[in-house]
Amino acid sequence: MARTRRASSRKAGKQGRNWIQSAIKRPGALTKKARAAGQSVMAFARRHRQEGGTTGRQSRLAITLSKLRKRKK
Repeated sequence: MARTRRASSRKAGKQGRNWIQSAIKRPGALTKKARAAGQSVMAFARRHRQEGGTTGRQSRLAITLSKLRKRKK
């Protein structure tokens, strides 16, 4: 049993390392939409995060990724 758990955790670790690259299907698409609307990317993302579909998914991902950035002291 212990081997199975370790093997599955290793497999999950390898998949988890590059999840951001696999989650972003169309780089720059949300930025283009935000500029067309005359808003910043984060303002656009906050406004559209509750929507379904591609725009809502892109918005939620942008908000999540903004939280991952390291803060300057």
